Amino acid sequence: MAAVRVTAVAMIKVTIGGFINSLRPSSVIDNINNFIGRSLYLELVSSELDAKTGQEKQPIRSYARKVAGDDADVVTYEADFDVPAGFGEVGAVLVTNEHHREIFLEGVNLSSPGADGPLLAIRCNSWVQPKSGGAPGSRVFFANKPYLPRQTPPGLQSYRKKDLEQKRGNGSGQRKATDRIYDYDTYNDLGDPDNDADKARPVLGGSKQFPYPRRCRTGRPATIKDPKTETRGRENYVPRDEAFSDVKTLQFSGRTLRSALYAAMAARKSTLIDRNLAFPSFFVIDKLFEDGIKLPRASQPAGFLRGVVQRLLQSLRGRLGDHVFLFDTPANVQKDKFAWLRDEEFARETLAGVNPCAIELVREFPLKSKLDPAVYGPAESAITADLLEGQMGHVMTVAKAVKHKRLFMLDYHDLFLPYVHKIRALEHTTMYGSRTIFFLCDEGTLRLLAIELTRPASSSQPQWRRVFTPSTDTTESWLWQMAKSHVRAHDSGHHELITHWLRTHCAVEPYIIAANRQLSEMHPVYRLLHPHFRYTMKINAVARSSLINAGGIVEFCWPLQKYSTELSSMAYDQLWRFDMEALPADLIRRGMAEEDPEAEHGLKLTIQDYPFANDGLLIWDAIKGWVQAYVARFYPDARSVAGDAELQAFWTEVRTVGHGDKKDAEWWPSLDTPESLAYTLTTIIWVASAHHAAVDFGQYDFGGYIPNRPSAARTNMPVEEPVDAGVLAAFLDNPDQALRECFPSQVQATLVMAMLVLLSTHSPDEEYLGGLDTALWNDDDAVQAAYGKFSARLKEIEGIIDGRNMDGKLKNRCGAGIVPYELMKPFSQAGVTGKGIPNSTSI
Repeated sequence: MAAVRVTAVAMIKVTIGGFINSLRPSSVIDNINNFIGRSLYLELVSSELDAKTGQEKQPIRSYARKVAGDDADVVTYEADFDVPAGFGEVGAVLVTNEHHREIFLEGVNLSSPGADGPLLAIRCNSWVQPKSGGAPGSRVFFANKPYLPRQTPPGLQSYRKKDLEQKRGNGSGQRKATDRIYDYDTYNDLGDPDNDADKARPVLGGSKQFPYPRRCRTGRPATIKDPKTETRGRENYVPRDEAFSDVKTLQFSGRTLRSALYAAMAARKSTLIDRNLAFPSFFVIDKLFEDGIKLPRASQPAGFLRGVVQRLLQSLRGRLGDHVFLFDTPANVQKDKFAWLRDEEFARETLAGVNPCAIELVREFPLKSKLDPAVYGPAESAITADLLEGQMGHVMTVAKAVKHKRLFMLDYHDLFLPYVHKIRALEHTTMYGSRTIFFLCDEGTLRLLAIELTRPASSSQPQWRRVFTPSTDTTESWLWQMAKSHVRAHDSGHHELITHWLRTHCAVEPYIIAANRQLSEMHPVYRLLHPHFRYTMKINAVARSSLINAGGIVEFCWPLQKYSTELSSMAYDQLWRFDMEALPADLIRRGMAEEDPEAEHGLKLTIQDYPFANDGLLIWDAIKGWVQAYVARFYPDARSVAGDAELQAFWTEVRTVGHGDKKDAEWWPSLDTPESLAYTLTTIIWVASAHHAAVDFGQYDFGGYIPNRPSAARTNMPVEEPVDAGVLAAFLDNPDQALRECFPSQVQATLVMAMLVLLSTHSPDEEYLGGLDTALWNDDDAVQAAYGKFSARLKEIEGIIDGRNMDGKLKNRCGAGIVPYELMKPFSQAGVTGKGIPNSTSI
């Protein structure tokens, strides 16, 4: 039989980096290579072995030539091949970049004259480094047909193995921005002892004292003053394909710069007087949303960059006119400016706010600490049954309320108490351990009953604690407002460091590293998980650079200050368990649900109107159904799961390396059946997508107005013993001012607001759970049908959520001045919307 003429069309995306590089001298050589058709080298790889030799067939090679096109965003190259009869099915394409700069290869399509449609469409979406830059030979891109390891066509087996070896690297050397190597290291790069001794921080991970997940290895040298700490760089390395897209980079940089400019100007004005200056009035807080702030006019550079600067300043202009910017009014303030004062809203936000994963059922009474009483003082809480029964209006006893599951709690007592004296030794901040008690009313809402604040015993003082309650007495009423502000600050710290950072960003990174090191890109599980890892490593790298690092925004603005990440390490040690990260397991652990085979989702909620759980379970079940169908397509029985060498290596590395400080825990699931595999993958996808969305994209709506969710409490309660007579007198004279002085300073508040705007913003290129953007990564008909069903179900869920938000019987999500609960709505437009579930932890 005659050879078949096959044409390969390679599509290269035009990027900002590529445009800037085109101005460099090396682009002249690239233009010459393009002209003579020697800038891109393609090789077709057969899936079969040579029948005579039993060896791999030689690839068919050809240079690709640049062809003209109308698409300004994509450059097209074509190569012609004469494929001999008997070559077999093309299973991969090898690509060698002969340019002098990297290229972003979107895909390669193979076609043949007379064929009905393309013979093969290979989606690449990857950076290919230039051969001249020392890239390790050609890059392999596999066809869009997934294979388990034992099913790999013989002609592709060595390519599969070699590609994984390249991504693992050899564990040595400092990583370059162009590398695609995935490896592990501890969080040993948060401190900066060489520049400031006060910025020394402990290494998180690799010790019993500070256990922690692992992050991506950069290979930078150690600091001079602490050989255990890694030197810091301008940017933290991530593998090249983990970087932000151009759209994301522009959105992130523009939003960051705009927010930072405004916060910096506010900080500069304040530091002329005092960087710790409180807001002089609530009116000044309101002016943050009402008055525009003029942005500085940049000096005009010469040449090419002039237009860039002009466009950047244009993007920073707000709605009020030229060079003016203001913070948008948060959703909760738009709905009810004074909601933050109401106990009902305080309680409602534990179920439908930005940290709905902290509230738990009171299962025994009296409440007792598990900490050592010899160190911290008496273990039994000062909250008594008589006090609670009085606050409940004597409708029932505490014993009956506990029995009938009517009492709930925010418990930040044992978590924060060990850090109270450490934090109080710092300036302009304070800390208590706290317990906050709620009663479930007949209409399904929570009533806030009592707040206990505790200062542990020290060498010079006994334990101090006091229970605060709502009151009609003016003084007690102001003390109540201050106590609520302390709890809000505790909840804000718990949310940012544990619910958000630790449980999503930090815990997910080891899954990404292990998947890229142990699962081939043709593995069906890799292809399932890959969309749910988008941008996570990059945003985590950014966090290590400027958010959670020593002296970063979190340390400056949140209550734990220099002990922030240390506390998250303690929480990882005491609280984090993979098997409890699944939504149903998390609800059961906190006493917010119990198993009930007859109930919807197999769970009976303790609070029926619990918006996060109600909507979250819809999303959980949709993900579970999709993953079960996907797993069933590739794993028919337990033997197929247990016998998958790559899958088992992936899960072993997650447990023993990525989360190696918990490798001996008995609760890790075994991947030995299709059911256990599906549940494990569902949990990973849930955490990376829906859990993160629930605790991230409402941050500005609920925390953008500082009184509603102060990031820190800076002053002690004025009645704390020994009582400072001057402080108490100032409180009694002007309690309004005392409360504002307890809030974050003007500088802290504006920085927090700027950060929350950024973290709450959807990028224009966001890829949403069940969206069409990720529907094309697998050509299998059964997989496509299952994904279509999943996507359709998510659209149905959007309608269900809309209906719930209009149901007047659901008082925790519908009512006068209430922000509707939309954080579990799967889809959104770009911007700060308070809804939308991206596939991944992408911001």
